[in-house]
Amino acid sequence: MRNNELLPYDTIVQATSGEPEAVNTVLQYYGRRIRYASRINGRVDQDTEDYITQTLLTAIFKFRFGR
Repeated sequence: MRNNELLPYDTIVQATSGEPEAVNTVLQYYGRRIRYASRINGRVDQDTEDYITQTLLTAIFKFRFGR
């Protein structure tokens, strides 16, 4: 499950600023990976998927450039 196309830098910067479209783009980009990581016994565990998504959102808003 390798994707050679990275998220554009501008999208990441906008997402960390709280731009809703950019945040949605980041969530869509990582959506398949999140679902794959939340599989338990071959089925997607919704609680695990929600936890990973929430952790990603928290990390996006905590991230600061140029420390």
